[in-house]
Amino acid sequence: MRRRFMTLDVFTRRRFAGNPLGMVLESQGLDTDAMQTIAREIGHPETVFMLPAENSSHAAAMRIFTPASELPFAGHPTVGAAVGLARASGGGRQSLVIEEKVGPVSCAAEMHDADSGFAEFRLPQLPERVGDLPDAATMAAALSLDPHDIDANAFPPSRWSAGVAFSMVPVRSLDAAARVRPDPARFDRTFAFGGHAMVYVICAETANAAHHVHARMFAPSRGVAEDPATGSAVAAFAGLYSAHKKPADGSHQIVIEQGYEMGRPSEIRLSLDLQGGALRGASIGGHVVVVCEGVIEA
Repeated sequence: MRRRFMTLDVFTRRRFAGNPLGMVLESQGLDTDAMQTIAREIGHPETVFMLPAENSSHAAAMRIFTPASELPFAGHPTVGAAVGLARASGGGRQSLVIEEKVGPVSCAAEMHDADSGFAEFRLPQLPERVGDLPDAATMAAALSLDPHDIDANAFPPSRWSAGVAFSMVPVRSLDAAARVRPDPARFDRTFAFGGHAMVYVICAETANAAHHVHARMFAPSRGVAEDPATGSAVAAFAGLYSAHKKPADGSHQIVIEQGYEMGRPSEIRLSLDLQGGALRGASIGGHVVVVCEGVIEA
């Protein structure tokens, strides 16, 4: 059967930067194995499969696959899919709800033109701390770094989740971030949680002075050696940032840069809402551009 699909670059204003996403628009009749096979064939960090929503007031249901496994929630697929759905339904400014395995996700999308737009979504669940990490020497060895490269003063190394768990590892400099190389013999043993090791390396030094945090993400057991932009990691990072930096009540805007070491610079916008000293809500947004579209036989 021929099914419409498109690819989009997410968290960027220009093609061939940001994080690429595959989007199959007509997924009825595909089982899990078929979806996984298509995601592996497309080979992008994630591919999404759009299905009719269970709730008729929602825009669509969505399943998310890396080349190796399914995810209950992910940020760059949500942002990209929101723009893709807005484009498919006439463009303009739209509010829509996408049903993901983590639950309904409320999105807002606005098309800039026929092939580009901006979208953001509210976190479907607030981040929580879900564990500690080992000592600096152990983490450094798993990342091919020296122990002094780990910067526990910037952020406490810890594991956080807003639907997908990430090990948050702070490093001292852009030079240290650039030197990260997961050690296959140590990486999974050091960082595995729930069957997978997903590590978000964060740094207060940035390549762009207008940004607030520099990041890299590694998840080889998910089929993603390195990810150019990771919205679900930023969702988890919202919890770490709020707990450690303790921003004042009100709204705060943070821009995270990622993908620079891969030649795919990405810009992820994180909005935090704090009340009574606690994180009460957050949203993640970014620009999206369509790269190609066509049909796939499946």
